Amino acid sequence: MTELANRVAVVTGAARNIGRAIACDLAAGGASVALVARADKAGLDETAALIRANGGRAEVILADITDQASVRALAASVETLLGRLDILVNNAALRAEHNFEDITLDQWREVMAVNLDGAFLTTQALLPLLRKSDAGAIINMGGLTAYTGAAKRAHVVAAKAGLDGFTKALAHEFAPIGLTVNLISPGLIDTQRQGRSADRPDHHKHHATLLGRRGLPEEVAAMVRHLAGPRGRYITGQTIHVNGGVYLP
Repeated sequence: MTELANRVAVVTGAARNIGRAIACDLAAGGASVALVARADKAGLDETAALIRANGGRAEVILADITDQASVRALAASVETLLGRLDILVNNAALRAEHNFEDITLDQWREVMAVNLDGAFLTTQALLPLLRKSDAGAIINMGGLTAYTGAAKRAHVVAAKAGLDGFTKALAHEFAPIGLTVNLISPGLIDTQRQGRSADRPDHHKHHATLLGRRGLPEEVAAMVRHLAGPRGRYITGQTIHVNGGVYLP
């Protein structure tokens, strides 16, 4: 299927894991994709190579989504390189773990800056391009613990919960121009490299899915592609859980 032919997407945090899977699936649907990360150019280049090997178009753009000037430069680059924008996926995030009493104000602000402020700045900078699309879509990437809570993640949980409210507010504001805004909340997704189970978040140890397995990044990407495509045009303001039944809202 090439239901996204002639569309352009921006995916932040596209250097690896879920972001990479999203970028590759959107490209498989026919979209040209701008791959964004703050510093991991090698990772972005790997994602771009995967897309290009399958005949897709990918542009690598380094940008700090916590910096307004950098995000404005990102918007200018997207317009120059790709000419338009139809799909924005706010995927970049930090998922640090600290005991609450040990979280410094700088650590709190760093997580907020990437997870919540980054979505605000990126969306605001790219909105003029999205307004011109006849089928624009913004997809924010949330997280399971915004709904279940988790120890050692007060900053992450607060930021991801903020994205839920951000999504609903924008859905109201942009509905009159036909721009949909949704949030996908992945849960227990297998994003570990080389079987390093020690890297799994602490809250993963206390949850099990109904399906008896962890999800794949590609399964999250499939929902992004659906929301970004023509069959997702009647969905807006929603939080969609992709979690194998570990949490039932």
